[in-house]
Amino acid sequence: MSASSSSPSRPVVTRFAPSPTGFLHIGGARTALFNWLFARHHGGKFLLRIEDTDKARSTKEAIDAILDGMSWLGLDWDGHEYYQSQFWSRHAEVAHKMLERGHAYRCYMTQDELASQREQAQNERRPFRINSPWRDLAEEQGDKPFVIRLKAPRDGETVIDDRVQGRVTVQNAEIDDFILLRSDGSPTYMLAVVVDDHDMGVTHVIRGDDHLNNAFRQLAIIRAMAWPQPVYAHVPLIHGPDGAKLSKRHGALGVDAYRDELGMLPEAVGNYLLRLGWGHGDAEIISREQAIEWFDLDHVGKSPSRFDFKKLENLNGHYVREADDERLADLVAPKLGLSPGQRSLLVEAMPELKPRANTLIQLTDGASFLFANRPVPMEEAASAQLTPEARSLLARTRERLAALANWDGASLEAAIREVAETSGVKLGKLAQPLRAALTGRTTSPGIFDVLALLGRDESLARIADQMEPSE
Repeated sequence: MSASSSSPSRPVVTRFAPSPTGFLHIGGARTALFNWLFARHHGGKFLLRIEDTDKARSTKEAIDAILDGMSWLGLDWDGHEYYQSQFWSRHAEVAHKMLERGHAYRCYMTQDELASQREQAQNERRPFRINSPWRDLAEEQGDKPFVIRLKAPRDGETVIDDRVQGRVTVQNAEIDDFILLRSDGSPTYMLAVVVDDHDMGVTHVIRGDDHLNNAFRQLAIIRAMAWPQPVYAHVPLIHGPDGAKLSKRHGALGVDAYRDELGMLPEAVGNYLLRLGWGHGDAEIISREQAIEWFDLDHVGKSPSRFDFKKLENLNGHYVREADDERLADLVAPKLGLSPGQRSLLVEAMPELKPRANTLIQLTDGASFLFANRPVPMEEAASAQLTPEARSLLARTRERLAALANWDGASLEAAIREVAETSGVKLGKLAQPLRAALTGRTTSPGIFDVLALLGRDESLARIADQMEPSE
């Protein structure tokens, strides 16, 4: 299949196959998203396989983090999740079939012999390639330990028509006789991934381009077994804003950190990851439904994309403003430790709070003044607003507000404007110390909204707290 092929000739099956040795990395999340979208676009299946063959490094915590991150992003998989370690006997079976067919061999080389060959290659300044004396010898050596190696083709070339990278060619002489089955009978990753993909009917292997070299080795196994070849699509990795490989300082965090520490919404993270290396015209805000309809491999870029935290934050702000107020309150209330009664005030305030926030962290911070204990803690800049002149203005303001028959937006605005006018000051000259007294800050929702949300008693009490200088 060429790089320009479009419609699959058989039902699409994709997979995401993370190693559970850490969190669900943001790059892995994008790989999962691309696989999920491709399968959903074509009405196919998306499978999740946990590649836990490295038992020493695989942890239950990492597996749980992967499953949790996938669910949070809305990337549901078909059927149950698979665990690669469950299929070790099948992997070994395939290695022995390759042995029988002459595409693999028992290698009895010792570690010292391998080290000697490696040292010789270094001295001769050439790439190290195994040159096993057992490659063309079939006799077994009793109880002597051995590994099963691929008998890689020595002549010709292997060509992959990659759906992202285009046509890529490797000389077969560059493919080494890598290990299929270790001396303890356990399979290597290179064998296990090929067998699992075949047995699960995977038609399209969509993954990072750091696996491109692996594809040529894996094809050697596929061809030795005369299995159907999957379509490959190797996506460029995500880089940091400076063009360097993505690191923790750039944003190489777990998906859970974007949710819990950075306060991102899943639809924003999904939208942003989609646009990292794929595009549909000039569209920036793309719903999940649109993504399923539009996604293809032809518009995945060949160059690494650059992660931009500010762009993600701004995109998240869009989704915060679009989000349902009840949902946002459910997300923010636990962060503030609110009671059910206080939550209702948070819902009421949300239309005024969310336009000022790009993240749930900012939204939580912006809402905190509503539930502050008296006297309200003062930021330094807010405290500076409370000059003797300002405190005098607050006293006049409180007296006028206390006389209001109706505590509504129109009445509050009229009263505040009246105090400013009779005091001979501009509205801002009164609004700033009033905001400081009510919220402890220099920024907040509109001052009339703040008064309305806090209510008569709380507002008057907070103003009274600041009418006299503190001791």
